[in-house]
Amino acid sequence: ARMSQRQRADSTGSLGPDDEVMPYSDDETDDELDASSEGEPEDDLCVCVCVYLLSVVLDLGWSVKSNDRAYHQLPEFQRKVFLCIKKSKYSGNGIKTYKYNAITFIPLNLFEQFKRAANLYFLALLILQIIPEITTLPWYTTLVPLVLVLSITAIKDLADDLARHRMDKEINNRKTEVLLDGGFQETKWMDMQVGDVVRLKKNDFVPADILMLSSSNPNSLCYVETAELDGETNLKFKLALKITDEKLQQEHQLAQFDAMIDCEEPNNRLDKFTGTMQWSRHSYPVDLDNILLRGCKIRNTDVCHGLVIFAGADTKIMRNGGKTRFKRTKIDILMNYMVYSIFALLILVALGLAIGHGFWYEQIGSLAWYLYDGADQSSVYRGFLSFWGYIIVLNTMVPISLYVSVEVIRLGQSKFINWDLQMYYAEKDTPAKARTTTLNEQLGQIEYIFSDKTGTLTQNIMAFKKCNIGGKTYGENLSPWLPVDFGWNQYADPKFEFMDHSLVACIRSKQDQETLEFFKLLSLCHTVMVEHKEGELVYQAASPDEGALVTAARNFGFVFLHRTQDTITIKEMDHEATYQMLALLDFNSDRKRMSIILKFPDGRIRLYCKGADTVIYERLSPHSLHQETTQTSLDIFANETLRTLCLCYKDISQAEWDEWSRKHTAASIATRDRDAALDQVYEQIENDLLMIGASAIEDKLQDGVPETIANLAKADIKIWVLTGDKKETAENIGFSLLVLVCFACSQPHLQIALDKSVPKCMSNIGFDVNAWQVDFVDMACECEAVICCRVTPKQKANVVSLVKKYKKAVTLSIGDGANDVNMIKTADIGVGISGQEGMQAVMSSDYAFAQFRYLERLLLVHGRWSYIRMCKFLRYFFFKNFAFTLVHFWFSFFNGFSAQVAYEDWFITLYNVCYSSLPVLLVGLMDQDVNDKLSLKFPKLYLPGQRGALFNFKKFFISLFHGIFVSLIIFFIPYGAFLQTMGQDGEAPSDYQSFAVVTASSLIITVNLQISLETSYWTFVNCFAVLCSMAIYFGIMFDIHSAGIHVIFPTYFTFTGTASNALRQPYLWLTIILTVGISLLPVICIQFLSKTIWPSVGDKVRPHPPDAEEKRPPTFQRGGRSRRSGYAFSHSRGYADLISSGRSIRRRPTVAGGAQKRNV
Repeated sequence: ARMSQRQRADSTGSLGPDDEVMPYSDDETDDELDASSEGEPEDDLCVCVCVYLLSVVLDLGWSVKSNDRAYHQLPEFQRKVFLCIKKSKYSGNGIKTYKYNAITFIPLNLFEQFKRAANLYFLALLILQIIPEITTLPWYTTLVPLVLVLSITAIKDLADDLARHRMDKEINNRKTEVLLDGGFQETKWMDMQVGDVVRLKKNDFVPADILMLSSSNPNSLCYVETAELDGETNLKFKLALKITDEKLQQEHQLAQFDAMIDCEEPNNRLDKFTGTMQWSRHSYPVDLDNILLRGCKIRNTDVCHGLVIFAGADTKIMRNGGKTRFKRTKIDILMNYMVYSIFALLILVALGLAIGHGFWYEQIGSLAWYLYDGADQSSVYRGFLSFWGYIIVLNTMVPISLYVSVEVIRLGQSKFINWDLQMYYAEKDTPAKARTTTLNEQLGQIEYIFSDKTGTLTQNIMAFKKCNIGGKTYGENLSPWLPVDFGWNQYADPKFEFMDHSLVACIRSKQDQETLEFFKLLSLCHTVMVEHKEGELVYQAASPDEGALVTAARNFGFVFLHRTQDTITIKEMDHEATYQMLALLDFNSDRKRMSIILKFPDGRIRLYCKGADTVIYERLSPHSLHQETTQTSLDIFANETLRTLCLCYKDISQAEWDEWSRKHTAASIATRDRDAALDQVYEQIENDLLMIGASAIEDKLQDGVPETIANLAKADIKIWVLTGDKKETAENIGFSLLVLVCFACSQPHLQIALDKSVPKCMSNIGFDVNAWQVDFVDMACECEAVICCRVTPKQKANVVSLVKKYKKAVTLSIGDGANDVNMIKTADIGVGISGQEGMQAVMSSDYAFAQFRYLERLLLVHGRWSYIRMCKFLRYFFFKNFAFTLVHFWFSFFNGFSAQVAYEDWFITLYNVCYSSLPVLLVGLMDQDVNDKLSLKFPKLYLPGQRGALFNFKKFFISLFHGIFVSLIIFFIPYGAFLQTMGQDGEAPSDYQSFAVVTASSLIITVNLQISLETSYWTFVNCFAVLCSMAIYFGIMFDIHSAGIHVIFPTYFTFTGTASNALRQPYLWLTIILTVGISLLPVICIQFLSKTIWPSVGDKVRPHPPDAEEKRPPTFQRGGRSRRSGYAFSHSRGYADLISSGRSIRRRPTVAGGAQKRNV
């Protein structure tokens, strides 16, 4: 199949020519080249004219000369890279994906980290602490946490970059054969250059973007696997130009090859390439069919030769390795606003305390002789210095370790998703995969799900179930007979099942010509490629639908055997017949049909056509029989959610064919709007058709899909199905999925078919499109379910974007194919299904798994848990920092607002690092309010996340006031206890250092017990973390208060003996217990009252074990009226371009493959 996308003609119901062109990265090139050659011109004059026109229209700014390395180093190809240093614009083939080397790692990594506002803020604080007149804290109180945070991030970045170094080294040192000095020599990939001729062998990776010159296969076909490009493992094929195929087979011929290639500049478009080859005074068009892209793997081809066009960083796969859309969660955005709020609060508090210091010094400090410090400074200047001092003292209000802690929690939550065996699909050995670590909590806030249908909700495995031939329906299983035995057919597919024995009897009797004609059409009218493997036939089809139809014909005795560019050979029951293919009128989503014109062995010319009933019935002859009976069968098939096609034919006279052939030839060599010209010519021949019958194919639902959708709906998640199918099919699928309920249901529902021309028409007649969009979103969002039909990939993304824009809702898109990539990237969360259509959706997604039913567990269990854990972590994190920092604020009223700290310096340094970090991290990783079974059984538990009820500005201010209250208690109770105190030994422990120890001890015990009250799911690890944190605090405190460490570092450890002296006083222990008790008592009371008087849904369901599963409603309810099924056809072009391109496939090819694209 041709890999290049051809521009489609505008037609009614199309937004534009490029609606279905799928970019493979976000770096979309706007001014791409749209022209590509179609077929092989019949003479050199046509080639030259076409190439000349292309050269005029297109700016082909990249020139490559074969076997001439010196040419690409000429001055005109030099570009300035730095000052006067110039370098060739042609990249070498060595790649560099790593970011750092041994010299640049430290400065570059630090530069990147200090681009984050929080890190830059703490660096500024560190600089302030170095200024003697300002500093109120030692420099290490900020340096130690900052260095720890920077080091953790740097180690992670270093590990990632070392892996990239290893990968680059392995790839750059791969070997390939390059034509040098008249012969092929083994060369490292990194030493290849643009213009080199290379030889590739079977199972070799393609080392650069290469123009294919010749291969060992007939017509220089080359089969490639593109798994590293798009994740797809089915084989695709490339082909060389006819001229190079004929003249460049031998080594000496390749050595004399001196062509000049003019083509587009390097870009990231994997789906197009445009250029020309000038050789021996002739020019030849080059397109994507002739290009082997770097990253492909040679398959089923012994040897092929090629010319390097783009190397290294200029190759398309490397150009696609760059920018991606950065997605941020609502909590991320909210958290940033809260950090800004904390910073503003810090400024205001520091400013207020600085003003207080100015007044205090004016009225008290300047008059007290014992406070004279020898500095002749005004009260205003002292207030200015005090402001910066308080910025330093209160800096812990802005949490330095917050972002690192959040990343650790998200990483752990992602691992839990990856390790979940209940989301593992054993049949394909496919586990769930969190492809990002930044969006987990957003999974607990989804309001809208946008789902593709085919392959996402269904299996995308097609089976031929029923048909109507000559007005009679076959396929009904009216008796308990066994499936039809196809043992009489040596080519029968053993996996094929059919229940109606009468159809086989009718065919084998050869009495009913319409039945024979029906299956003959199925075996001839298609673009399937066939491979003969170990005596078996293996079909490669552009879509599962087409493969199912050809397989059905094969089992009923009409076996497609092989084809060339102009013949098709089939086995009709007991004899082979070869038909000359005069023309192949390929399918596209505008035509909704395909036709083939054949010349029979007896000389007759006949057109066979298959397509959607909506387009076939418009083109039937008035004399066609069985129209009404066939339509009745179509309605019945549609009501059973089967995918249908109408089959018809037309006999053509020789004169009619000759006249039409001339028009077709003229249209096929048109240089502009070729597709539009061809479509017009096709319309002239596809009329007055005679109906043969209709086929019906089943695409089964995946297991558990209706139940999953029903449970998600109970969680108030609205499901929108975006499909390329027709309205009737989508409506039927909606009923079978329980997206839609029966018409008698009281709940509102609506089925919406998006007419693609509506926005265009409304804008043309003066309507406000923005107002229309708002009305559409408002109307649709009032519905329980919405099904959008006939939507292109671009429109899928637009629908998602509209809901995000006007509803400010959290959205999730899920799909399985390349045409879902835009939708997946546009939504807040993108989920890829690893199904039958390759891995492009998975590679563009944030989360991936194998079955739609796993979405229920991803959202209701992992998403909900992640949201609750993150909210609990953030609330507690802000609380503990406020409780810790605001003690300095209260202390300021008793120290003349002098920016004196209330704690020991090392306690300030280690508080967030060692004393209070581990318990809250474990809560963020492991906490559960209810288990997974209850989370699935009671979907209403999901509602708080959608409403953002667990973390918002209200919760933030509650944490702030809670922190203010605890800091008030922690300061004033010890302060009151220390006013008039006498120890047992007659010594007064009411000194500043003992006060700092008691305050710090009260704080550590309080915050660790507070997180214990917040913990819903206790494990040994949680218990150990709480006890260990307090033990670490006391252990480190006694160590740094010891005389030994004071002797070694007398300047940095000044609280010598304070801990042992203070904590041996029972009075102070009672003070600590009283402080902790009063701090926690309100929390205990509020929790008790809330759980008894105002219990949440989680509080209500927690005590109850999950009951037996409720009886599910039937997955399909038949409506009262008939519903027409969608046509069973691929929505992408088939292999017609290659088949009819003039490249004769003289031998039976070993394999044929094509990119599967499904309905859009």
